[in-house]
Amino acid sequence: MTATGSIEAITTALRDEAGIRALFLSGSRGYALDDAYSDIDFLAVAVDGPTDRFSALWRDAVGRTGEIVLWWDRQVKPMLINAITDAWVRVDVLIVKPDQVAGHARDGLRVLFDRDGIFDRLPASLGPAVPNPPRLKWQIEEFVRIVGLLPLAMGRQEYLNSVTGAFYLRNLLIDLFIEETGAPNRGGALHLNRLITEEQKELLRALPPFLPTRDAMLAAYLEHAAIYLPRARRLATKLGVEWPERFEAATRAHLGRELAIELPASRL
Repeated sequence: MTATGSIEAITTALRDEAGIRALFLSGSRGYALDDAYSDIDFLAVAVDGPTDRFSALWRDAVGRTGEIVLWWDRQVKPMLINAITDAWVRVDVLIVKPDQVAGHARDGLRVLFDRDGIFDRLPASLGPAVPNPPRLKWQIEEFVRIVGLLPLAMGRQEYLNSVTGAFYLRNLLIDLFIEETGAPNRGGALHLNRLITEEQKELLRALPPFLPTRDAMLAAYLEHAAIYLPRARRLATKLGVEWPERFEAATRAHLGRELAIELPASRL
């Protein structure tokens, strides 16, 4: 069944359920940014919220689109149900009560049915993404902390674990890039191409591969740090986030003492 057919089948199955006051498409389809690979995100407004009764109704509705081969019922978040059918159609629903819709806006939703005119009372837009200084502070400290674990990994010859650490550094770098662009409509984890610039993509492409050897891991950590630290400091200054000067200095001394390596500068 196509995505359009799945949406129609689920909507038809729930339209006459009095306890479900509204059903919207959200996510990329709500913003009209979907493509052939997009999942189907719904926002359901239910009088009683994410109850077992709603779950049963939803499972029946999704089951009309194909055999359900994965079912996560309020496991990831208490208001979220995830499903995948045998045709690998991914269907997610966020279930809220009528008084919990305030965090949404009209430009991110598409009405499937709306008994109470909820859509018309929503703001037109939530506006641009707002920076989160406390989160940026944590991310910077986490980056420095992971780099500071290098002597432990090298001393134990835990090169496989070092690959995992490098993966975390890569994710933190990507998060920083997205914060730099201030991209709206960020969507899920598989939409990176439209969230970062060509310059940022080139930096990522040029980074060394993650190979579980001492030399490769040292190079990977230091090259990530060379990109991350000055850009993170620049963004921290812009947002008024206090830089962890003492932590950075202690980590530099630690790396020099234990591995005789110098952490790249954090100032441009």
